[in-house]
Amino acid sequence: MANYTPKNILITGAAGFIASHVANRLIRNYPEYKIVVLDKLDYCSNLKNLSPSQSSPNFKFVKGDIGSADLVNYLLITESIDTIMHFAAQTHVDNSFGNSFEFTKNNIYGTHVLLEACKVTGQIRRFIHVSTDEVYGETDEDAAVGNHEASQLLPTNPYSATKAGAEMLVMAYGRSYGLPVITTRGNNVYGPNQFPEKLIPKFILLAMRGKPLPIHGDGSNVRSYLYCEDVAEAFEVVLHKGEVGHVYNIGTKKERRVIDVARDVCKLFSMDSETSIKFVENRPFNDQRYFLDDQKLKKIGWSEQTTWEEGLKKTMDWYINNPDWWGDVSGALLPHPRMLMMPGGIERHFDDSEGGESPSNVPTASNQSKMVVPPSKNATSAKKPSLKFLIYGKTGWIGGLLGRLCENEGIPFEYGKGRLEERSQLVADIQNVKPTHVFNAAGVTGRPNVDWCESHKTETIRTNVAGTLTLADVCREHGLLMMNYATGCIFEYDAAHPEGSGIGYKEEDKPNFTGSFYSKTKAMVEELLKEYENVCTLRVRMPISSDLNNPRNFITKISRYSKVVNIPNSMTILDELLPISIEMAKRNLRGIWNFTNPGAVSHNEILEMYKQYIDPQFKWMNFTLEEQAKVIVAPRSNNEMDATKLKKEFPDLLPIKESLIKYVFEPNRKN
Repeated sequence: MANYTPKNILITGAAGFIASHVANRLIRNYPEYKIVVLDKLDYCSNLKNLSPSQSSPNFKFVKGDIGSADLVNYLLITESIDTIMHFAAQTHVDNSFGNSFEFTKNNIYGTHVLLEACKVTGQIRRFIHVSTDEVYGETDEDAAVGNHEASQLLPTNPYSATKAGAEMLVMAYGRSYGLPVITTRGNNVYGPNQFPEKLIPKFILLAMRGKPLPIHGDGSNVRSYLYCEDVAEAFEVVLHKGEVGHVYNIGTKKERRVIDVARDVCKLFSMDSETSIKFVENRPFNDQRYFLDDQKLKKIGWSEQTTWEEGLKKTMDWYINNPDWWGDVSGALLPHPRMLMMPGGIERHFDDSEGGESPSNVPTASNQSKMVVPPSKNATSAKKPSLKFLIYGKTGWIGGLLGRLCENEGIPFEYGKGRLEERSQLVADIQNVKPTHVFNAAGVTGRPNVDWCESHKTETIRTNVAGTLTLADVCREHGLLMMNYATGCIFEYDAAHPEGSGIGYKEEDKPNFTGSFYSKTKAMVEELLKEYENVCTLRVRMPISSDLNNPRNFITKISRYSKVVNIPNSMTILDELLPISIEMAKRNLRGIWNFTNPGAVSHNEILEMYKQYIDPQFKWMNFTLEEQAKVIVAPRSNNEMDATKLKKEFPDLLPIKESLIKYVFEPNRKN
C-alpha cells in the first residue's frame, strides 16, 4: 500500500502527555505539514508540553473542547483539515469509578462529535483513533500469546468501557459512511511531561522527596511499558503506513511487575527498597495483566528502540531537572488520589512566558501560534473562573469566615439556599451555581452549647447525619469534592492515650467518646462518610479565632465563665487553618484529617496568655470534672489529636501555642 501524506492535521488533546510528544515530533520532522492542536487544558494538560513547537510556523494551538460541535466544524473547514489524530480523553482509571458520566461525555460523546463533523464536511482522508490495551480486558496470567487486533473486547472498568464504546462508533462511521478510520491500542507509556497521577512519574517524584513509594495490593500486577518517544514514532508510522479500516496494537512483550518498577526506581535513587516501599490497599478492580501481540505494527516498519533502563533513566533525569513542571501535585502523589473532573474541566492556567495566550474570538492568520475559537454572536472575553465554591452554613461562624476568605482571595462563591435534608433543593443549588467544590460548614451544635442536642435529638440527627449524608451523595452524583467541617470531639483520653502524654488520636482511630448526643451523631456520620470517596472530612476541635468578641470562640467562652476546668486539649486556630482548608480543596485532598494545630494546650495556659496580652487584671478559678458535671447536662470531650498527617502536607503549620500567640493574642494585644 502506498504511503499516505497528510497536509493539515488536527491533533486533539495534544497538550497532554502522549499527544504532545506526537505533535512535537511531527512539527519537527515535517515542516511542510500544518499541525493544529485542540485541547481544553484539563488538569493533566500543560501548554509547556508543547513549548518545543511554540515558535514553529507550522503550529497552531486552539483552546477548546471536542464536545463543541460548532468549534470542531469551524476548525475542520477554516483550517482545511484532512487528517485527525484523536488523542483527547479522560484516562485515569481510578477517576472513572467516581465520575463515570464525565468519562462517557469526554470519551464517547466527544468522539461522536468529531466523527459527525468528519461526515458532514466530507474532507477527511484519515481519522486515527487512539484507544487503549484495556479494552481487551484482563489477560490470563499464564497466557503466552498476547491479545491480537481481532481479539474480543472485554473492558473491566468504566474508563475502558468508554474507550471500547468510542471504538464501536469509529468502526460504525467507517462502515456506514466510508470514513477512512484507523484505530490504535497501546500499552502503558512513560517518559517526560507525564502528569504524576500515573505510576512511574509518581514514584520518581516521591523518591525525589524522600517519601515511600505506595504499592497497591501486593505489587504482583503486571504491565508493559513503552517509552514516549518510541510511541510517538509508532504514531508517525501508523499515520504514513497504516491501512484504512485496520487496528494496530502499540505494545511490547517486555513485562514488569509493579513491585519491580518500584525497586528499579529505588535503585536509581540509591534507596533501600525494603524500607522505601509501602504496601497500601489495592485499588478497585485492579486487573492483573494486559498483554499485547505487537507483530502487525512491526510488519509496517516500527520497533521499540529504547530499553527500560535507558528510558527510566531519561525520565528520572527530566523530572529532576523539571521538578515544578506541574506545580503543586501533592494531591496526585497520595496513594489513592482522586483528581475530580468537574463539568467543563478544571483548567490549568499559565502566563504568556509559558506559551499560552488568552482565547480570542476572532481568527487570526498572522500568527500561527494564536489560540482561536470561532466567532459567536454571544462572544465574550471574560474567562470562566477555574474555581467556584458552594458553601453551606452561611449563618454559622465557620461558614461566614469562609465567605470572607473567598472574597479576600478573589474566589467566586455562593451560599447554598437549600436545606441539607432536602435533596431536591441541594440538586437545584448545584445546577444553579455550577461549583467546582462544595463546602459543608452547616450543622447543629446547639445554642448556647451542645446540651441543647440532648433534648432535640431528632433535629440533631436530621441535620448532622441525614443532611450531611444527603449532601455528600448529591456531590458524588455530580462529581464534586465535598469539604466537610466535622469535629474531633469524638474522642476522650484513655489508657492508650493518657492526658499529658503527647500521644494523640490518629485519623484511623475509632471514636471512643459517647458522652454527648452531639458527639454520637458526628461519630456516626463520620463512619458512614468513609464510603464516599469524594469527601474530605476535617476534624475541628474547640475552634479559636482572633475575633475575641465572637461568642462561639473558645477563648471568649472560657474568659466569661466564672470557673473552668484545666485540661490540655487539641484546638483549631481558624485564622491559620481555614485558609489551609481552601488549599486542601484546590489540591482535591480527601479522606479524614485531624484539623488541629499540633500539640495540646490547657485552659489555664490559654487564660494566662489572655491575662498577659489582653487583661492583666483578669482572674479565674478552676473546678474539677466532677464539679463541672453538676452544671452541664452532657459530659464534654477532652483529648489530644495527632496532627502529623496535616503537618506533613503543610509543613509550615504552627504548634498550637505558637499559633495562639501569632494569630490571636499578638493582633489583640492591649498592654
